[in-house]
Amino acid sequence: MKIAIPLFDGFTALDAVGPYEVLSRIPGAEVIFVAAEPGPKLTETKMLSIIAETSFDDLSEPEIVVVPGGYGTRALMGDKSHLDWLRASHETSEWTTSVCTGSMLLAAAGILNGLEATTHWMSLDRLPAYGARPTLKRVVEQGKIITAAGVSSGIDMALTLAARIAGDDVAQAIQLGIEYDPQPPFRAGSPATAPAHIVEGLRARMRARMDRDAAAAGRPA
Repeated sequence: MKIAIPLFDGFTALDAVGPYEVLSRIPGAEVIFVAAEPGPKLTETKMLSIIAETSFDDLSEPEIVVVPGGYGTRALMGDKSHLDWLRASHETSEWTTSVCTGSMLLAAAGILNGLEATTHWMSLDRLPAYGARPTLKRVVEQGKIITAAGVSSGIDMALTLAARIAGDDVAQAIQLGIEYDPQPPFRAGSPATAPAHIVEGLRARMRARMDRDAAAAGRPA
């Protein structure tokens, strides 16, 4: 069972690595990091690279696709090679999934048209432009498509997917094996529960980063 995680410069590390840690433990699974051009892909913090050893051309018809997000997704919203590969892979996949703003790439490829979907809370308002119905749910299942909200929710999505593929017992054993038992010290993991000044401060910083990236690339924010 081939599980493809398409990488690009500017992806969020946990969006890819979180699902990898879960899905790579499913019996018979082979997780493959893939990209338009093989080689190291730099995360959005520019402190970590993961090597994509396989090109889009060399990996056709993966059973599962897991699309990570990150600031780098904005440069790919009109990228023909990336979107064409997503469309082609989705046609034959058993499951097509995303984490965080990876769902924006699925949306840009036309895969989420008419469907309920989620993404990072800062990007929820962008989904309707592509025909998707945004929701604040952490994990959203729509047939063979599963979208997850921001970053850490990719682990929840992957455990959900593991249960669909291999059964609840296998998924629970994986959860226990990675000791996934979140007990954060703060209730700040959602804009609905975080203090207002934290929400607004982060919103301003993220918007400024998006504006800087867009200006540097010569495209709208």
